Amino acid sequence: MSDRYRRDRSPLALVVPASLAVVFMALPLVSLLQRAPWSGLPDRLAQPEVAAALRLSLGCSLAATFVSVLLGVPLAWVLARTDLPGAALVRALVLLPMVLPPVVGGAALLFALGRRGLVGQWLEQRFGVVLPFSTAGVVVAETFVAMPFLVITVEAALRGADRRYEEAAATLGAGRWRTFRRVTLPAVRPSLAAGAVLCWARALGEFGATITFAGNLEGRTQTMPLAVYLALSRDRDAAIALSLVLIGVSLTVLVLLRDRWFNLR
Repeated sequence: MSDRYRRDRSPLALVVPASLAVVFMALPLVSLLQRAPWSGLPDRLAQPEVAAALRLSLGCSLAATFVSVLLGVPLAWVLARTDLPGAALVRALVLLPMVLPPVVGGAALLFALGRRGLVGQWLEQRFGVVLPFSTAGVVVAETFVAMPFLVITVEAALRGADRRYEEAAATLGAGRWRTFRRVTLPAVRPSLAAGAVLCWARALGEFGATITFAGNLEGRTQTMPLAVYLALSRDRDAAIALSLVLIGVSLTVLVLLRDRWFNLR
């Protein structure tokens, strides 16, 4: 019996709940699209508060992605290539924000980096740096929740990479840093790009940690998800317009990473 026949003869007991699941997941999106103010969409997105939220979201999410790459790639290499004592615990701590409720993450950031926080009070006293309720605080919150997605993607790629090329480079006299730059990074570049895109999309859609740690100040900390939350009670068309932007970004990311995640053809 061919694989094609098996696929075509899917059991009805599986097809029915699968169809219901698709309807359940698609119905809210279809309803949102049905209510979208298509004719006035450009004007909605051009409103000052909406445009400010868009600019702030893009700027902060890109900054969070940059910080995540700067810190996350070395961390992924350490977890994948060294015998770090307590590596399992370190990995669990790094990946914890992926499953931690975002509001809890924001509260933890507040207790750590707030004006009376464990480190925050020292930052203010010594350097005059206050992170809560600031644009920098948005970047910190987004980095906290988004970096694990990059780390786990790059670490998996490093573990699966062929190390013979690195060993050959070392045999030819290349130092560890040069081998990392010229051999290791190019080998995992596709996964690094995928992890960075996923990290950026997660940062762009962050809500709970941002509103808890950075607040919801228009033009300063009000990103697109926060603007959607606020607009739902004031201007639903603006909320729908911003939601469509976020949905578009999410769908684009899923399409770009489809083969890398699921190996579909």
